[in-house]
Amino acid sequence: MKIGNVITDNNIFLAPMAGVTDVVFRGICKEMGAGLIFTEMVSAKALYYKDKKTEKLMLINEKERPTAVQIFGSDPDIMAKIVKDNLNNREDIDIIDINMGCPAPKIVKNGDGSALMKTPKLVGDIVSSVVKVSKKPITVKIRKGWDEDNINAIEIAKIAEESGAQILTIHGRTREQFYSGVADWNIIKDVKDNLSIPVIGNGDVFTPEDGKKMMTYTGCDGIMIGRGCRGNPWIFKRTEKLLKTGKTSPEPTDKEKIEMAIKHLELMCNYKKEVIAVKEMRKHIAWYIKGMKYSAEMRNEINRLSEKEEMKEALYSYIESIVK
Repeated sequence: MKIGNVITDNNIFLAPMAGVTDVVFRGICKEMGAGLIFTEMVSAKALYYKDKKTEKLMLINEKERPTAVQIFGSDPDIMAKIVKDNLNNREDIDIIDINMGCPAPKIVKNGDGSALMKTPKLVGDIVSSVVKVSKKPITVKIRKGWDEDNINAIEIAKIAEESGAQILTIHGRTREQFYSGVADWNIIKDVKDNLSIPVIGNGDVFTPEDGKKMMTYTGCDGIMIGRGCRGNPWIFKRTEKLLKTGKTSPEPTDKEKIEMAIKHLELMCNYKKEVIAVKEMRKHIAWYIKGMKYSAEMRNEINRLSEKEEMKEALYSYIESIVK
C-alpha cells in the first residue's frame, strides 16, 4: 500500500496500543508480517514541553520501519508545532497518525482522543494545521462516534479527508462502548463508500478469517489488528497468506507460543532494565499462554517472579509440562 511516499509491505497493520506496542513488540510484529506498525499514543503537549518519558515512547528500531508515530491532543497550534519542530526532523519516523479514537477517561476528559468527534470543526483545524507543516504523510484514526445517539464517523471522515489526511482508519465502536459489544462493520463499509482516500478497518479481527470477512464485507483497503495480536503476532503473516492465496498456515503450537514468549522476554531485557522488563512481560506471557493447559497456575507463578532467569526457567519447565 502507498501512503504518500511510503510503501508498506502489505495492508495488514499493527494498531497502536498503550502499554503494548513498544519498540520490542513492534519489532516482533514486523518480523511476523505486519505491513505497517504504530507506536503507542504520544502526547503532543508532553512533547511540546519536552517530557523525557514521552520521548522514550518514540524509540524506533530501523528494522521495524516503516513506522507511524501516533500523536494525540486537541490544540492545533501545539500539534502543528511539535510536528514542524520535532517529528519532521526524525528520519526514522515515516508517517504521523492523529488519534481521534482513544476512549480512555484520562484522555477524553481533556478533550483529546475520541472526544474530538464531538467537535467536527476542531477536527478540521487540527488535521489541516498539521498537514500544512508536515513533511510526512498524515493519517487519522477515528471511532464510529461518541455514543449511539451521536454516530458521525462519515462526517468526521470527510472532514479529515478534505483537510489533507491521506488514510483514514475507523474502529467500528463508539467511545461509550470502549471495547465491549461487537464492532459495527457496517459503519466501516459506509465510511469506505463515502471517501476517496484509502480506509483501514479496525475492530474484532481475532483470526485470519475475521480479516478476510472484514475486507470482503466492507470493501476496506486494509486491516488494523489490535487486541487480536496480543500473544499472537503470527496473525499478520497468516492473514496475509489467506488474503493472497485463500489458504492460511496452521496456528502456532503451544511450544512455539512459549518459545516466542521467551524470545520476547530476552528482547525486552535488552531494551529496558530487567526489573521493568520482567514486570511488563507478565501481561504478555498471560496472552501467549491463554487457553493452554495449566495456564492459570502458570500465570500465578509468573506474576510472583522478578528476575529474567527465573522467568525463563519457569517457561522452559512449562513447555516440558504441556508438550508430550
